[in-house]
Amino acid sequence: MANYILSCCSTSDLNLEHYKNRDIHFICFHFTLGDKEYPDDFYQSISLDTFYGEMSKGVMTKTSQVTVGQFIEYFEPFLKEGKDILHVCLSSGITGVVNSAMIAKDTLQEKYPERKIFIVDSLGASSGYGLLMDTLADKRDEGKTIEEVDKFAEENKLNIHHWFFSTDLTYYVRGGRITKTQGLIGNILHLCPLMNMDNHGRLIPRKKIIGKRTVINEIVNNMEENAIDGINYSGKCYISNSMCYEDARRVADKVEAKFLKLNGKVEIYNVGTTIGSHTGPGTVALFFFGKKRDN
Repeated sequence: MANYILSCCSTSDLNLEHYKNRDIHFICFHFTLGDKEYPDDFYQSISLDTFYGEMSKGVMTKTSQVTVGQFIEYFEPFLKEGKDILHVCLSSGITGVVNSAMIAKDTLQEKYPERKIFIVDSLGASSGYGLLMDTLADKRDEGKTIEEVDKFAEENKLNIHHWFFSTDLTYYVRGGRITKTQGLIGNILHLCPLMNMDNHGRLIPRKKIIGKRTVINEIVNNMEENAIDGINYSGKCYISNSMCYEDARRVADKVEAKFLKLNGKVEIYNVGTTIGSHTGPGTVALFFFGKKRDN
């Protein structure tokens, strides 16, 4: 058994069972729905149906990242047990949580100088970030040291592609990613913008596409263009969705029909409450290993 633990933030959007089965620990972001605060704890405190249902009614959401103090409180029990820590954070391109983790690390290293703490900026989000964690768990289970797993994470995190589209622009307007005018025109024209994450972990609009069927075809075409070995891609593929499972299933069916050497079936997860607070319902995201991401 490894003498270190793998850890991430709850924004990696797999599910509680997956993390338990893979022995991956997590710390929760928090969010406010209306006037009540909840932990982003994989729907234990509030169901996704309730969460997205309230958003659809116009109830406002606000998210808060993990603080330095919360990281210290979370990390310290592992260190007391004699365990080293490899923690992977949500992308610095969309949050400053990695800074809090680094300050907590520096504070605890003084108290536990014999222990090792590694902090990785995933430059990813949602189930793409989850795909990185799952891969790191594979490396750990192969017997890799914490230094080897940390090195793999740093060298390969930009190989995980994140492609998104949304059929509802309301929450992208609310979050300031597009203007009210663009959102109004986009919804009238059934515009489904295709976005991805760049090499700084920022969400970047790439193409303006009219119609759901067209954007579904385009997101799969982007996988063929960017995946390792193209159509012969043999790695894992994850999808996350925010209350639009049928759209996610259509993408998964097309991926499975085109990429016949996939490592298992496409795994479909939910966009959790932190990421979902910014996307709202109607977002589908596709994740896979490919060539290095750039601007």
